[in-house]
Amino acid sequence: MALALLAAPALAETVAITGGTVALGDGSAPIQGGTVVIRDGRIVAAGQGLAVPAGARVIDATGKWIAPGFVAGFSRIGLVEVDGVDPTNDTRANKSPYSAAIDVVPGINPGVSAIAVSRVGGVTRAIVAPATANMIFAGQGAVIDMGADPNAVMVPRAFQFVEMGEDGAQEAGGSRPALYLQFRASLEAAQRYARNPAGYGGDSKDSLLIREDAAALVPVVNGKMPLLVHVESANDIRNVLKLKQWFPSLKLVIVGATEGWTVARDIAAAGVPVIASALNDLPASFEQLAATQSNVGRMKAAGVRVSIGMINDDDARQARYAPQYAGNLVALTKIPGATGLNWGEALAAITSGPAEALGLGGEIGSLRPGRHADVVVWDGDPLELSSHAERVWIDGVEQPLVDRQTKLRDRYATPQEGELPKAYQR
Repeated sequence: MALALLAAPALAETVAITGGTVALGDGSAPIQGGTVVIRDGRIVAAGQGLAVPAGARVIDATGKWIAPGFVAGFSRIGLVEVDGVDPTNDTRANKSPYSAAIDVVPGINPGVSAIAVSRVGGVTRAIVAPATANMIFAGQGAVIDMGADPNAVMVPRAFQFVEMGEDGAQEAGGSRPALYLQFRASLEAAQRYARNPAGYGGDSKDSLLIREDAAALVPVVNGKMPLLVHVESANDIRNVLKLKQWFPSLKLVIVGATEGWTVARDIAAAGVPVIASALNDLPASFEQLAATQSNVGRMKAAGVRVSIGMINDDDARQARYAPQYAGNLVALTKIPGATGLNWGEALAAITSGPAEALGLGGEIGSLRPGRHADVVVWDGDPLELSSHAERVWIDGVEQPLVDRQTKLRDRYATPQEGELPKAYQR
């Protein structure tokens, strides 16, 4: 209750951030000398030549940049504190009989150190997915915010996650044919459950889908819940695109897509968004033989709706790397033979792009009117490594920019008597 009372005045406040370089996050170019107006936790307006509302608290951002908070396109933030310590790792349930029905929400811990670290790095939202354990379906992911409060979950059960590449083949028994058979049989079981829940079996542990898992896949097969599919190779991507021949209502989102550039026209024609790994440039596995950092740029050039995620790339704690990855794509435009993104496209790939992939572009990811007021004031270009976030708002509430690293920095930058162990004292 105390937190709610503290937050209420901030949410009711009108704030005008003036004089900065405004980046909307929608793919457009930065706007010099712009203003962003926040009221009641939402963006009212952002652009040039805006009048400051009467009674607004004015923040002078002259010489600074104003941008939407970054959206971690694929992560496991909030589910892990220490990977090697099982009690602090809730990404997967190796001994559970459940799969698709698993909901990550009870595992989201707003107190994990990665949330504060992400917030200090300008990340304000994250798409959080479980990992597979005993079946190709991992469970239901969520969209969360990085706010310094106990209410992290923005959208529970926001999507279903499924492994369908090399890892999925292993989960399905050792081959891709087995994987696609398991996928098709599972969704057909969900259809049977939807037609007659009372008559559906699935009470045995030996059932392909127990009742809870079949029920969890009903909104997927009906197209009411996005299905995030992890695949990397061109052949796997082509097979995923064919899934709609079996289940036309599927709302597919491809994750990873290291070889996506080789089938970019097929992806674009299918209208399937991609949350890609931006740094995959080495043939780390057989499904990534065509890896190149030009992957995202080439897909974008072919008309693919592509954004950036971090699957299997320290995805539980390093969402703050997103601006570096986006900045790399801008740098690629200057390298002969390489394909990158322009600055506006690169920012959109880590803001509005991931939001739109999940159907949340009208809520988060940009400074367009009506969106949640996730706003960051930077001391420089947000895609430059030398820049730092000076102020962060989430839902219109200004956030503390303190984490374990900043505390250690401040403690040891100017140590006082008695603060250092005896071994470090003269």
